[in-house]
Amino acid sequence: MDKNGKVTIIDVARKAGVSKGTVDRVVHNRGEVSRKSAEKVRKAIEELQYRPNLYASVLATRKAHMIACLLPIFSKGEFWEKMHAGFLRGGESVSTLNVVTQVFLFDQYDPDSFHAAVAEMLASEPSGVILQPLFKNETLELAVRLRELGIPYVYVDTKLEDPGYFAYYGMPKYKSGRLCARMLTERLDPEEVRDVTVVRITRDKSRRSDPTMERRSGFNDFMDEHFPECRIHQVFIDPNKPESIPDTLDAFAADHPDMKMVVMFNSRIHLIADWLKAHPVKGRRVIGFDNMEKNLEAVRSDIVSILIAEHVEDQTFKAVHALSDYILMHKSIPMRDNYMHMDILTKYNLEYY
Repeated sequence: MDKNGKVTIIDVARKAGVSKGTVDRVVHNRGEVSRKSAEKVRKAIEELQYRPNLYASVLATRKAHMIACLLPIFSKGEFWEKMHAGFLRGGESVSTLNVVTQVFLFDQYDPDSFHAAVAEMLASEPSGVILQPLFKNETLELAVRLRELGIPYVYVDTKLEDPGYFAYYGMPKYKSGRLCARMLTERLDPEEVRDVTVVRITRDKSRRSDPTMERRSGFNDFMDEHFPECRIHQVFIDPNKPESIPDTLDAFAADHPDMKMVVMFNSRIHLIADWLKAHPVKGRRVIGFDNMEKNLEAVRSDIVSILIAEHVEDQTFKAVHALSDYILMHKSIPMRDNYMHMDILTKYNLEYY
């Protein structure tokens, strides 16, 4: 036994009356071993209750596995940068186990770009895949293909209802929408909740990308249940043309001058912060999502009332580990859906987050 009292491969070899190398070949199912010697080794393993080091077994195979991650192209400070950072951190932590990681980037406003990234990713023959389903139908098609190939896949940030995903790491999207509605209307009478402005992002022209749909559903259901007379208005801004955003909001405000309740269901509430600052309304409530630095600054400046946030990096980090354990050791996970906690950030608790 070793200094910690654990049975070692040497103990098994002594009890079985064979060499350490013979035990190693039996344990790893590698090389020629006589039936008689193999039976002695297995009997010694059972009697001594020997448990081989699974990670050492993995390394002994010398087989490399690749975990792929499909992510939108991002700029510094954006939501996807955090997702990417978590994936890289996860890759570094499993790199000694013959696991490599690779990111395949696509334009989140272009379905054709997504198809190209998928083709490149499949050609690389990954052992596992991490997905963020911005394009629902295209992702479902990919999921079918991955199941046909026997490749496990994990959803992050948003999940689709399909029968074959291995795991999910992210917010409970529907409930996060309900939480947003609850925080927006807290301590208000129905007479005070007459109009809500939902600011949305202009995405692909074919409208195949709609990542906040489930969150909007949760929000709308809460409002229908508690404030059925409230009117919910939508205005679309183009993040690729930030210079157009003030004009878009000016035109909307001309028809809806009392913008006292404003929400955005994605990570880009900062895109309208300057306009809100320039057009103050007494008692305005503004709620956004995700702890991007620009969003946090808008909270510090009292432009945004609340951010609903999570530790985004943990999603891809945990996804890498779940896939690595499954690929290398066929280890299942305790829960298929792993919901991340939802943090409510205000100017009073930002410094402690």
